[in-house]
Amino acid sequence: MTLMNSLLTFAQQGAAPAAQPGTTPATDAATTAPAAAPALSEAERAAAQARGAEAQADAAGHSEVSMMELFVHLNAVEMGVMIILGLCTVYAVALLFEKIYVMRKTAKQTKDFLAAFRKANSVEEAEAIVRKLPNSGIKSMFDAGMAEVRRTQDLGLYTMRDARDHTMQRVASAMATRQNEHLDDLGSSMTFLASIGANAPFIGLFGTVWGIMVAFVGIAKTQTTSLAVVAPGIAGALLATAAGLAAAIPAVLIYNFAAKQISKQATKLDDFAAEFIALVSRDMDRRAG
Repeated sequence: MTLMNSLLTFAQQGAAPAAQPGTTPATDAATTAPAAAPALSEAERAAAQARGAEAQADAAGHSEVSMMELFVHLNAVEMGVMIILGLCTVYAVALLFEKIYVMRKTAKQTKDFLAAFRKANSVEEAEAIVRKLPNSGIKSMFDAGMAEVRRTQDLGLYTMRDARDHTMQRVASAMATRQNEHLDDLGSSMTFLASIGANAPFIGLFGTVWGIMVAFVGIAKTQTTSLAVVAPGIAGALLATAAGLAAAIPAVLIYNFAAKQISKQATKLDDFAAEFIALVSRDMDRRAG
């Protein structure tokens, strides 16, 4: 019996070390596992939720920025660019209405003048008809040509065939001078319109580049690249480019419209000059024959 007890005791002592290695990983894992984070109290959880809601409300309040707010927060250089471009835009639009009025009025005067002038069969008849018409650019051409004809008549050269070519040249030169003056009046401010159309985009681009430089300086000072910090400055800078295009596009359109109307008017005046010289030539032949 004593021997049996001794064997059981020896067996138990041998089994204990064999089981120990199997239990060590679980024990080590239990001892090395990180401690669970302490649970937040109800008060702390409510405070965190309140702060999150406040941040969301603040972000929502600044998600939309009006154009007026961007304009107000422009720096001095950008503001100067915007003022210059704004004045150019206003001037270009004013020229649009002025050119439309002037071109329509001139076209009507030219049409009425030609309709009346073509009824004349002699220089004297033409002079009597034109005298009743209102002043216009084409009438000033007729007056210049008629004045040269009267000078030729006063010199007694009007009925001389040898003096015909010289008379035609003098009449054509006098009418061409008045024609150029009239076309210059119609083309007033065209150079300024061309300058606006060519340079306004670059003026706006200068304002944009300056604004972006200022925005990057702001990034360096705040040490953040958040869109909430960068976006307003860049958006304000891009306003200058938009203003440059807003000034250039109407100016180019107005310039093209005015140039086309002036070209049409010049063609009609050239035709009138040829008709007047032909009338004078027929009248000279009739008197010389």
